[in-house]
Amino acid sequence: MLLAEDLLLLLTDDDTGRLLVEGSAADVALGGARLIELTIEGRVDLTGEGEGRTGRLVVRDRTRLADPILDEALDLVAAKEGKKPDAVVGPLGKKLRDRLYLRLAEQGVLRSERGKVLGLFPTRRWPASDAAHERQLRAGLEQALLMGLQPPERVAALVSLLHALRSVHKVVRPKDHGVSKRDLDRRAKEIAEGDWGSAAVRKAVDAIAAATVAAVTAATTASVAGSS
Repeated sequence: MLLAEDLLLLLTDDDTGRLLVEGSAADVALGGARLIELTIEGRVDLTGEGEGRTGRLVVRDRTRLADPILDEALDLVAAKEGKKPDAVVGPLGKKLRDRLYLRLAEQGVLRSERGKVLGLFPTRRWPASDAAHERQLRAGLEQALLMGLQPPERVAALVSLLHALRSVHKVVRPKDHGVSKRDLDRRAKEIAEGDWGSAAVRKAVDAIAAATVAAVTAATTASVAGSS
């Protein structure tokens, strides 16, 4: 399963089928998950010394990954070579959420439920249908966040993305494990800033974190303004 699919599962409430975070912030993080996966797979890197401006996106391997979502992401990054990672995070997340939801429903992991708000506005929810894979994801997160174990690369990437979204506590609930939110956030920060990936992955995570924080801030500001 894709890293972006894993992230979306964690960010979707199993019972209500609704997102646990603002949609705009989730979309940025999902785009970031695509970029991180390309770096983990060795397709995308960042320029280093002697390659012109450092820290710029470069495609090292154009071999297809046999998944349309990743292959499309590779094409998009290739079209923006020479840009900084934050230039592609937003585009990579655009209209991705619904595609992932549909894929997860086709796999039998989620199910689609349609309804209406106030009897007028159509809505769609995605509650869990088979939570086995998500339970494995949560077990990996709990081992890293609660037991202090060194997380594998993909688990560390998920923790980093959740930390950028300020939503670790929504996925691993402190009260369920007898820990404080502060301690949970501190451990997540340690993992996010740790030496668990290549330089390209680390730079991508930093860019994604910055873009996600900006999206979270913008969404929060808009929510406050709308309620005043």
